[in-house]
Amino acid sequence: MNVKSLRIGLRRGWREHLHLVKDRKELLTTLIGTVGVFALLLLWIGDGRVGETGVSQGTFMTVGFLAFTVFSNGLMTLPMAIATDREEGTLLRLRTIPGGIPAYLTGRAVTVLCQIAVQSVLIVGAGVAMGGIAPPRDWLTLAWVLLLGTVAVVPLGAVIGCLVPGPKAAAGLLGLPMMVLMVTSGVMVPVTFMPEVVQWISQAFPLYWQGLGLRAAFMPDAMLAAEIGGSWRLPWVAGALATWAVAGMLLAPGLIRRVTRRESGSRLAERRLAAQAS
Repeated sequence: MNVKSLRIGLRRGWREHLHLVKDRKELLTTLIGTVGVFALLLLWIGDGRVGETGVSQGTFMTVGFLAFTVFSNGLMTLPMAIATDREEGTLLRLRTIPGGIPAYLTGRAVTVLCQIAVQSVLIVGAGVAMGGIAPPRDWLTLAWVLLLGTVAVVPLGAVIGCLVPGPKAAAGLLGLPMMVLMVTSGVMVPVTFMPEVVQWISQAFPLYWQGLGLRAAFMPDAMLAAEIGGSWRLPWVAGALATWAVAGMLLAPGLIRRVTRRESGSRLAERRLAAQAS
């Protein structure tokens, strides 16, 4: 990617983010779908404690929801957006523009980063205001875990967006796996409450490591009693998320180029007819 494509992508992503912020429908969806659901969950769980750790369930829920927001934006919102653009012919048109595809992907990544930042601020703010959640005790850890966690899932989201048949199919295919990972990766309940085989499987996915890193930023060391190995394992968090990020960056460009090369007017027409018939 050259500097011009990067600059165009950054500008495009920021403008799209501003458009989403100004769109009342999108703004209400974010407020109701993210903050609203989170607030209801806070009210529902009350002020109970997580086992014998002394940590409130509200704090645990806040950190878990924060981790899942990053994960879902990268691996559901982004794929659906790319699948929609592919269905509408945007990628086919960009293929004819020098540097069009890299600039487009950069713009999409910037938009997702901005959405994650806004939603993260809203979630933390709602947790502090409604659930009595203490602010993060380690802002530096919070920053690098959020950033690295986002970089770990955005390339994979771009790959998924190029592979799924369309936005409706993306929602159907990704919804159930996302919910299963949410339950089993320790972001809603401590992973040590799960069977040992589930604990091992959950550690194969970035959601677990992102949740662990965010808990290290927010929670006291008393919570270590409910963590695997009784440690925050921050070097492992960094290594696991970096591995996912590198794998995605190596896989995504070649696959995306291959998919866009196969785009044609006839394929686009076939997808539109199939979408209208469904």
